Amino acid sequence: MLSTVLVVLPIFALIFAGWLARRIGVLGAAATTELNRFVVFLALPALLFDVTAHAHWSAIWKPGFIGAFGLSSLAVFALTVLIRRGDGRPLADAAVDGLNAGYANTGFMGFPLALVAFGPEALAPTTVAAILTVCGVFAVAIVLIETGLRREAAASGRSGPRMPVWRSVGRSLMRNPLLVAPALGALVPSAGLTVPEAAETFLKLLGGAAAPCALVALGLFLAQTRHAGGGQGRTAALLVGLKLALHPLLAYGLGRYLFDLPPLLLHTAVLMAALPTGTGPFMLAEFYRREADLTATVVLVSTVLAIVTVSAYLSAIA
Repeated sequence: MLSTVLVVLPIFALIFAGWLARRIGVLGAAATTELNRFVVFLALPALLFDVTAHAHWSAIWKPGFIGAFGLSSLAVFALTVLIRRGDGRPLADAAVDGLNAGYANTGFMGFPLALVAFGPEALAPTTVAAILTVCGVFAVAIVLIETGLRREAAASGRSGPRMPVWRSVGRSLMRNPLLVAPALGALVPSAGLTVPEAAETFLKLLGGAAAPCALVALGLFLAQTRHAGGGQGRTAALLVGLKLALHPLLAYGLGRYLFDLPPLLLHTAVLMAALPTGTGPFMLAEFYRREADLTATVVLVSTVLAIVTVSAYLSAIA
């Protein structure tokens, strides 16, 4: 458990730094929104471009692992969306909730935990999990959020006359830096190009700010006076349960019984799925002003509980 605590401790420290800065007045009420916009429009696109531009596809092409982790993530995401839509939630809100249940903190927690638990051999599949999460599941959620928002705008007459919803959604997606950046980055290795050294330094510096700034923004948000909606506690418990229990169980079932993964890949897939909700859902929730309060709760609670659940899993397979 100590290794898990040591990995999680910096996450709580950054959240606390944002909370304290807001409480003592160092950062004002607008800081949450502005810092989050910095992440969405600058830092995270740089990180996503850097990840896909330096992906060595031949080395990380692991179909069974991709199937086990990717399908389990998408299945939990889809199930959550269906459940929340059944509860009467708008599509945009349901997509954010789906991200809460299917978006693992592979970047911030995945790499150090995989290295401690399984050694350097686990870093390649962990990279695959990170790409699937930040580029795959994230992209699906953005598409659904934009679709939901455009449908709402069309229904209320705010999208203007004669604008089909699909065209409006398409235009929004083409202007979304969180989709454009990884798509452009993927062109670099596929075209046999390399990123110039100066540009790579720029991407590393800017992209490195994404996770810590998102965690500070989460702390800023938590420091605000918040009014929980009816039934939010039950919803948060559902999403945390789906993330910490159903997601790793699905990854294990798929990895062992469908894809017959070797032990290293199987346990890495389960570990990645067992990680708590990452900061990506909060960034989208706050940016789109949908389910931000619920998302902040899920990120915080799942991170606390994951200290116990992840430690228990690692102890069980030791």
